[in-house]
Amino acid sequence: MDTPVTIIGAGLAGLTLARVLHVHGIPAIVFEGEVSPEARTQGGMLDIHDYNGRRAVEAAGLLDEFRGLVLPGRQATRIVAPDGTVLFEKDDDGTGGRPEVQRGELRRLLIDSLPPGTVRWGHKVTGVRALGAGRHEVSFAHGGAVVTDLLVGADGAWSRVRPLLSGAVPEYAGETFVETLLYDADRRHPVAAALVGGGTLIGAAPDRMINAHRERDATLHTYVMLTRPREWFAADPAALTAQVLGEFDGWAPGLTALITGSDIPPVLRPHFALPAGHRWVHRPGVTLIGDAAHLMAPDGEGANHAMLDGAELGATLAAHFDADLAVAEFEQAMAERMAEPSDGSEFLEHLFGGEDPPQRLLDLFAGAQRQNP
Repeated sequence: MDTPVTIIGAGLAGLTLARVLHVHGIPAIVFEGEVSPEARTQGGMLDIHDYNGRRAVEAAGLLDEFRGLVLPGRQATRIVAPDGTVLFEKDDDGTGGRPEVQRGELRRLLIDSLPPGTVRWGHKVTGVRALGAGRHEVSFAHGGAVVTDLLVGADGAWSRVRPLLSGAVPEYAGETFVETLLYDADRRHPVAAALVGGGTLIGAAPDRMINAHRERDATLHTYVMLTRPREWFAADPAALTAQVLGEFDGWAPGLTALITGSDIPPVLRPHFALPAGHRWVHRPGVTLIGDAAHLMAPDGEGANHAMLDGAELGATLAAHFDADLAVAEFEQAMAERMAEPSDGSEFLEHLFGGEDPPQRLLDLFAGAQRQNP
């Protein structure tokens, strides 16, 4: 089977690209290894920033539908000391430029906006190879294959497409999230729910952090971040919980309950990153977007940049008669954009870059309030 634009990966980057191409009347097919949209959970809350993620939503023609996904009140932020003392609090007055939505709902919106059959589920890629003249063949685990004029790797950290362009391999970034979920928290975990409040809670100390978000239905979604070697973390869920809890000895019960009260076994999320400034020499017929192109440790910008990658590549392809020139232009623009420091990188620097992360965070938020009163 021949396909003009073949996208590998039905994450936010690949789906945004497919949607923007559809808006401009350009057909594309998305191949995804998972068997259905419900094959796994899709992560927690996303704050969609007005300078990148929102631009992608607008390019996709989905701004009104997106507004229907926004959870009011979730832009509220609270920073607490280990003993639970509130050090900083900002309410959500509805005017912030980072409305919060649930990642799974945003992904479903993009899927539903595409013509039936655009996403081919259950197509796990096992190989890709160049055929010459800018054409590539993609092989799947079930034995089928496609040949395409333009191959876009939107297939994440361990991209099968990346080796066509780059020998770079993600390396452990030194931090790991331990993910927990507390359901119906207002009723079942009232102390933790009261401490988290209506939006985001941050409790930080050197090399460790508790970051909790209030989702729909009073669910508390928590990421406990620890700067430790990968081998430090226990494989057994009960042992891991005890191990992580020990790193927060003496912290307030409302904070430690976010670890011990989880309704799911703790999930390890080690962070990997490509080399800073990862680039490649342009080659006809193939490119990368999202984490496949510029995987970084989480800084609040990854999903936003991934969506903007998809939107900008789609718009550039639509604006050019020559697809190869369009891709080259997009790659240059993406590299320049990703070289600019983001708000998220500043956040991580303040969080882990000194002896007193809470104070550094307070200084960061105070500065932001002065700039945007």
